[in-house]
Amino acid sequence: MGQHSDVWQVYVDSSLMGSGQFDKAAILSYDLSGVEASSPGFEISPEELKHLAGAFANPDVPFQEGVFLNQEKFVAILANDRSIYAKKGKEGVVIVKAKSCVIFVHHPETVQTPNAAVTVEGVADYINQYS
Repeated sequence: MGQHSDVWQVYVDSSLMGSGQFDKAAILSYDLSGVEASSPGFEISPEELKHLAGAFANPDVPFQEGVFLNQEKFVAILANDRSIYAKKGKEGVVIVKAKSCVIFVHHPETVQTPNAAVTVEGVADYINQYS
């Protein structure tokens, strides 16, 4: 972890976790080879990263197979080459690709996925503007 990871940790702590909407958040490398920064308790396996890379390469994959976090399956409600939103009951995940990273958050049942998505898409837009 170098200086870049320190910057990503600030995004996780301030822009994502600081919003009060998420109980887990991470910044993943753009190529989805690893986790650059994360909140405590956020873990994504190499298999889940590989599956996520496939989901961005082919947006049909999340609809057919779901999205996984901590071996829990979430059902896709939106998937394209920039964003994937998925739900499991009322909780959900929002994953957005920015120019230099991928943002992955989990929100609890008390937060609606569209509201969570607005925050994450905004952070991605900010990163795109300044990276």
